[in-house]
Amino acid sequence: MARIAFILLTHKDPRGVVDQARRLTATGDHVVIHYDRSASAEDYRLIRQSLADEPGVAFAPQRFRCGWGEWSLVAATLAALREAERSFPQATHFYMLSGDCMPIKSAEYARAFLDRDDCDYVESFDFFDSDWIKTGIKAERLIYRHWFNERKNKRLFYASMALQQRLGLDRGLPKGLQIMIGSQWWCLRRHTVEAVLALIDERPELIRFFRTTWIPDETFFQTLVAHVVPKDQIRRRSPTCLMFTDYGMPVTFYNDHYDLLVRQDYLFARKISAEAQDLRARLGALWQAEGVSFAISHEAPRLFRFLTGRGRVGRRFAPRFWEDQGLSRNHVIGLIVAKKWHVAKRLTAAIRAKTDIPAVDYIFNEREAGLPDLGGIASTVTKRERHRRALVRLLLDDFGARQLVLCLDPSAVALIADFAADRAQTRILFIEGDFDEAYLRGHMRRVGLASEGTPDTVIAQLLPIVESDLSHEAERLRDMDFAQFDTIAPARSVAANAEAIARFLDVSPAIAHDLAQTPHLFTD
Repeated sequence: MARIAFILLTHKDPRGVVDQARRLTATGDHVVIHYDRSASAEDYRLIRQSLADEPGVAFAPQRFRCGWGEWSLVAATLAALREAERSFPQATHFYMLSGDCMPIKSAEYARAFLDRDDCDYVESFDFFDSDWIKTGIKAERLIYRHWFNERKNKRLFYASMALQQRLGLDRGLPKGLQIMIGSQWWCLRRHTVEAVLALIDERPELIRFFRTTWIPDETFFQTLVAHVVPKDQIRRRSPTCLMFTDYGMPVTFYNDHYDLLVRQDYLFARKISAEAQDLRARLGALWQAEGVSFAISHEAPRLFRFLTGRGRVGRRFAPRFWEDQGLSRNHVIGLIVAKKWHVAKRLTAAIRAKTDIPAVDYIFNEREAGLPDLGGIASTVTKRERHRRALVRLLLDDFGARQLVLCLDPSAVALIADFAADRAQTRILFIEGDFDEAYLRGHMRRVGLASEGTPDTVIAQLLPIVESDLSHEAERLRDMDFAQFDTIAPARSVAANAEAIARFLDVSPAIAHDLAQTPHLFTD
């Protein structure tokens, strides 16, 4: 029957370390503790004194100051692993844990799980061919020597790497090794551990190489295990349930995750929140329980990807109250699309004055756009666009109307198309404009293409390009063939403009005529 020696790397919460060690050894297993040298000496003494009478507990003979991404994490693991291999000859498996890990199965289940297959559980994927590394440097982790921590000394880290690159100081990989990569959380059989320790004793250049690689805890054991163990005896997965966010941070579990965790096809889970005391107590009791059966569903990774994916597209596990209120087919959204914002604003002002149709200005471009107070959703332009349907629905509810007019810039093609594709009825009124040189110069300053100090020669070169871009925006809108698309222009007669406005707003010819005659409507 399997007997486990746990390699426990910790750096905080001494009482939690003591509790975890006693919990794991209560079922006849063993623990070797490495407590970070950077932590309080008093805390370490507390752990040693509290566990002095525990025969199943040992301590790494040397403590290291561990830093993320550094060799010190591997050195600490090796020190604890050697002690475990020496102190507990009856151990059949060596299981790597952190202080934030907790069992999500019983010890009885874990032993049966390890006895089921004669294999090692360690993620071990080809370093170069796999896509295990999602972002950041890749080959540079290995071929250059890293003496500085990227998180603590970013400038020196990258300066050192750039200097080596410039001087051609890249190095080859250890002879005969296929570099592998994976999670640092593994469970290895005794003869695998013995073979790995013998290998590094025989080949001291391996330590020298990995000592100056970046994030060696993701490559050292993963590579050496694959070198000494046949592929069919390696299960390329961690026995510990761990998930990461898009930012590379571990997902933290809390009190309400108990049922989810025990259904997963893993023996332990990290990272359990230090504040989740109820969860820790329940999982601690579970480890010592007997006769417990587990229904494995293994949905946590898929569920996490699904829910975070919904978050990325603006949908959540439980929608906010205003997100649940979409637009209906009875709503009419009128989009005044104009490059000359002052012209569109004159028209919306006239609509507010002469009709009962609510009209706002460039709400997705300007913070002050004639909006009523809608609370946090309207606080920033970015938030308004992200929740555009919710914003429009809130406006309709606030105005007590089924129709709303708002302004958009012709460059916002995706936004215009999104409204047109909605189930609400969308009408578009495009305002044509004549772009003389004065307007084009002002437009270039507004969008940052030019400033007061830009030479006239440069502006002269840009003028025809900018004019062409504005014309292209208009043609692109026309080519999209919207169902209800009308145009008004300064060159057209009042009657022609009034007909377009009447269709756009669904108002009487008289009101449309008054709107078309708005004083100085097209004046720059």
